[in-house]
Amino acid sequence: MHKKIILQLTHNSQYKKKETNKRESFMTLQKEIQRRRTFAIISHPDAGKTTLTEKLLLFGGAIHVAGAVKSNKIKKTATSDWMEIEKQRGISVATSVMGFEYNNFKINILDTPGHQDFAEDTFRTLTAVDSVIIVIDAAKGVEMQTRKLMEVCRMRHTPVMVFVNKMDREGKDPFDLLDELERELHINVRPLSWPIEMGKRFKGVYNLYKNRLELYKPGKQALTESATIDINSPELEKHIGNPLAKRLRDDIMLITEVYPSFNREEYLAGKQAPVFFGSALNNFGVKELLDCFVDIAPSPRPVQAEERIVDPYEKPFTGFVFKIHANMDPNHRSCIAFVKVCSGKFERNVNYKHVRFNRMMKFSSPTAFMAQKKEVVDEAYAGDIVGLPDNGNFKIGDTLTSGEDLHFKGLPSFSPEMFKYIENANPMKAKQLHKGIEQLMDEGVAQLFTHQFNGRKIIGTVGQLQFEVIQYRLLHEYGAQCRWEPLNLYKACWIESDDEKELEEFKKRKFLYMAYDKEGRDVFLAESNYILTMAQQDFKNIRFHFNSEF
Repeated sequence: MHKKIILQLTHNSQYKKKETNKRESFMTLQKEIQRRRTFAIISHPDAGKTTLTEKLLLFGGAIHVAGAVKSNKIKKTATSDWMEIEKQRGISVATSVMGFEYNNFKINILDTPGHQDFAEDTFRTLTAVDSVIIVIDAAKGVEMQTRKLMEVCRMRHTPVMVFVNKMDREGKDPFDLLDELERELHINVRPLSWPIEMGKRFKGVYNLYKNRLELYKPGKQALTESATIDINSPELEKHIGNPLAKRLRDDIMLITEVYPSFNREEYLAGKQAPVFFGSALNNFGVKELLDCFVDIAPSPRPVQAEERIVDPYEKPFTGFVFKIHANMDPNHRSCIAFVKVCSGKFERNVNYKHVRFNRMMKFSSPTAFMAQKKEVVDEAYAGDIVGLPDNGNFKIGDTLTSGEDLHFKGLPSFSPEMFKYIENANPMKAKQLHKGIEQLMDEGVAQLFTHQFNGRKIIGTVGQLQFEVIQYRLLHEYGAQCRWEPLNLYKACWIESDDEKELEEFKKRKFLYMAYDKEGRDVFLAESNYILTMAQQDFKNIRFHFNSEF
C-alpha cells in the first residue's frame, strides 16, 4: 500500500513537471514571437532606401560605420548592396535581408530594389513582411513606382509608415507633401515628427510622438548627440531663435487641429500612416523613426494559407520560400532559399515536410543574415527569415511544415514582356553557362523557355535591365560569356486543355511557335496580339494562361 502511494506521488510530480515544461516552452515561444519586427523598405528608385537601411543598422549596433550607395567621400559601400553590380551601378538589384537586435527587439529588415525591372522581387518580398516603411524623396514627392507598391500593400492590408527623406536638401513644403501622400496613396496620414526648416537651414525635427525636440548636428557616418527640450519651454528660443520657435509652435497647433490623432488600431489595419521627416544620409530623424517603429509596429501576424489561417503562436512549424538567391558566396556556387517562418519554432537538424515533394528533409546549416554575411542558427521563431542551402529542391512558393499539408498563396509570378535568345559566346564554358542559367532562373528574376523546333534557349524578362544583370552575373559569378539575339515576341502563354485531341492538333499546327518552360510544360510563343486572338478563336477548348502559376 505504502509503495503504491509513493509510485502515485512520483507519477504526479513527473506529470506536473512535464506540464510546467510545456507551459514554459509556450511562454518562451510567445515572448520570442512578440519581440519580432519584420518589415520591408520600399520606394521609387533613388529615394534613399538603402541609405536608410544602413542608418537603421548603425543604430541597431549591427555595423559601426555606415556605408553609402554613391559617394566620393565615403569609401565603404552600403551593407545591403553587396553584389558587385550593385556597388558599380549604385542601385539595388536584389532584396537583401538583415537582422539585428535593438532595445530587446529582434528586427528583420528587407531592403528591396526600387527599379521597376525588379518589381516582382519586391512584390514577393511584401508577402513575407508584417509591415512596411515607404521612403519618399522630399523634393520629388510620390512617384510612379511608389504608387504601384502602395497598391500591393493596400491589397494585403499591410501597415505602412512613411519616411520623408532628404530634408537636408531643398524640397516641397511639408504640408504640401502630406496632402500629396493622402491624395496619391489613398491613405490617412498623421505626422509623428516635424521638420524645422529644410536644406542648408535644417535645424532638426520635433518628435510629436514623444513631445520633444531633437536638435542634430550633421554626421554622415557616425551617431550624433541630440538635445531634448519640451515645446513650451523657453529653452526652445535659445536653441532655434524666436521666429523659428513661434513658427514651430504654430505648425504643431495646426497639425493637432487638422490631422486626426494617431490611432494604433487604424495603423495596424492599414488605414492610417504615421509620417516621419528626416535625412537618412545625415542621420536626421532616423532614431525617432526606429524608436516609434519598434513601439507600434505589429509583431508577426496570422498568414492566410489555402487550407486555413495560420496563427504565428501555433506550436508546429510552418514556413514558405519567398526568394531564392544564387551564388551568395562566389567561392562555393551556393544557392540559398529564403524561408519566412510563419508559425512556431524552426530548429536545426529537425525533420520537416517539403509539401510539394511530400517528403521529410532536415537542414544541418540554416543561416541568419546580415546581407551577404551569414551565421548558422540553431533556432528561429515566427517572423524570422531563415536561409536554407538549396540544391535544386526549392521553388518560389514552396511550403515547409512540421507534417501538415499546407499551401501558402499570394506569391505573385509575372508574365515576361521582353524576350531574347541566349547564345554561348565561349564554347569552352558551356557547362558553366548551363549551370549559371539554371541557378539564376530559380531566383525568379527571369524565365527560361526552350524552343521545341530548334532547341534554342529563350530568356523572358520584365525589363531590359534584367538582361544586363544576367549577362554581368553569368560572367562574374560563373565565368560564362553570353550574347543576346533579338526576338520579336508578344506573349508567352501556358496552354492546357481537357480535349487531348485538340491539344495535339494545336501543337502540330503551331509547332514553330512552341516551347517548353523549365518544368517541361508546353508554352505557346505568340508573335503578336492578332496571332494570339486568332489562336484563341480557332481553338475554343484550349485554355491560355499568361502566368506560370495556374
